[in-house]
Amino acid sequence: MHPIIALWAVPRSTSTAFEWMMRQRGDLHCLHEPFGEAWYQGEQPLWHRFTPEDKVTPGLTLDSTWQTIKAHAEIGPVFIKDFPHYVSHMWDEEFLSHFTHAFLIRDPALTVTSMYDKWPDFHEGEVGFPEQRALFDLLTAINGKPPPVFDSNDLLENPSRMVQKFCQSVGIQYFEEALSWEPGADTGQYSWWDGGSFHQNLRGSSGLVKQARRYIEIDDAPDRVKQVCRRMKPHYERLYRYRVT
Repeated sequence: MHPIIALWAVPRSTSTAFEWMMRQRGDLHCLHEPFGEAWYQGEQPLWHRFTPEDKVTPGLTLDSTWQTIKAHAEIGPVFIKDFPHYVSHMWDEEFLSHFTHAFLIRDPALTVTSMYDKWPDFHEGEVGFPEQRALFDLLTAINGKPPPVFDSNDLLENPSRMVQKFCQSVGIQYFEEALSWEPGADTGQYSWWDGGSFHQNLRGSSGLVKQARRYIEIDDAPDRVKQVCRRMKPHYERLYRYRVT
């Protein structure tokens, strides 16, 4: 089996832009949140706000998704961007041994306000910071050393250097040309959630650079959003101490 590089992120962490950059390389089969699609839209959805009227896909499960990923890895190297909370019940040494792991983190004051902008009724269980920290700690215990961690802000401040370090940490060649692209990215074909409304910034981008924020600041957010941010902060800070600089 060829390598499966897994970037374990949290929602609204620049992870789709990172995924888009990885697609520009042309040497990896890239999958956009494959476990998330099953978690949200599979035949047995696990998300907290699910109602019987929401979309489901017969035959799509977390297990069928895993089999599909492994099938791709039999053909060539694979890159997935996904969120640990979708598969937290699947973590065992056998499952985790199939991946080359890396983590992408971002300050919850930025991610949570962005989630609130898209989903004002988001559930705390969809935010993902506790599971990201738990997976990081588990892999550190299993392997005797922490997996590589990259912070979104560092990535956008110095994309060339940080992507070089990412490639080095997961054992792939660095391609400078992958850091830029033509604006108008066709993200719809890669987004199973409502055709890609979450990726408006990416469609207007031409590379890994900071985008103008159009979301409410955390100090101006509702108390519920502030509380979620406070609860997520320690998990972010735990991983931040280990970030690649």
